[in-house]
Amino acid sequence: MDPVVEHYSIKHYGGVNRVRCMPQQQNIVATWSDTGKVNLFNVESILQRFAASSGKGALQQSEIPSKPFFSYTKHRTEGYAIDWSRVKQGQLLSGDCEGDIHLWTPREDGGGYTVTPSYHANEKTKNTGGIPSVEDLQWSPTEATVFASAECGGYIRVFDIRAPGRSMLNHQVHENGSDVNVLSWNHLVTNLIASGSDDGVMSVWDLRKFSGDNISPLARFTPHQSPISSVEWHPTDESMVAVTDDMGAYIYDLSVEEDESAMTPGKLDIPPQLLFVHSGSEQFKEVHWHPQISSCLMTTAVSGYSAFIPSNL
Repeated sequence: MDPVVEHYSIKHYGGVNRVRCMPQQQNIVATWSDTGKVNLFNVESILQRFAASSGKGALQQSEIPSKPFFSYTKHRTEGYAIDWSRVKQGQLLSGDCEGDIHLWTPREDGGGYTVTPSYHANEKTKNTGGIPSVEDLQWSPTEATVFASAECGGYIRVFDIRAPGRSMLNHQVHENGSDVNVLSWNHLVTNLIASGSDDGVMSVWDLRKFSGDNISPLARFTPHQSPISSVEWHPTDESMVAVTDDMGAYIYDLSVEEDESAMTPGKLDIPPQLLFVHSGSEQFKEVHWHPQISSCLMTTAVSGYSAFIPSNL
């Protein structure tokens, strides 16, 4: 029997820049709208329908959420950066293209959120003197108060919410000013962060060595010919990371050692750590590992969704 994909659509005011669900309560979904709003939806009825047997009929329109249960309108402009904490349930970050990062804390009475716009807004880039756009945010996988930001101008910063308004660590990882588009914090080796930039470079950084004058990545890969749009560490393999650019999805294994004797001068620079390439879609956007099927991935692209299992994993 051929697989059947069941889906439902929710009306959303404005384009969806990014969507993320709460790890501890996956029926709560946050969206960044290109209208400058951050919205929270409760999709419990849809998840219950997916979990039910196929013999049940489709949901009625009245059972599908028609609007968010919470909307935040105090960002000065639209954004893309958004992340839920895996340590403290319900804690959310949202960052916009004006350089502001807002902290969302659930109220104890359950009546919505308290949102604090107090992070990063007064930090300026060294090269331009302007405030860079926040492109991505990642909570620490182990510390409830620590998060990292990826920014235009080539910066990665690490913050602690107990010290609002300033970063604890920061470094311009691209001296040419190329934007850092995406971040992924390794959940197994928590001192490692992977980044992807506008110049097509994917790098891995050790936060224990993220201060001083001579900061260099543990690994840097440059075979990409277009901006990196997504990066994600494997949930159970500490050395494996998935990446997308406009042309495809790529899987790297950092445990593979480079064999200089096998390299041919003048040939295309394909690192031995690059295990697999998935192509065929138009303008890839994101890649995510399946949380239970360790070798399965899913990508989003302008042309649609893809789910695949690499032949060599």
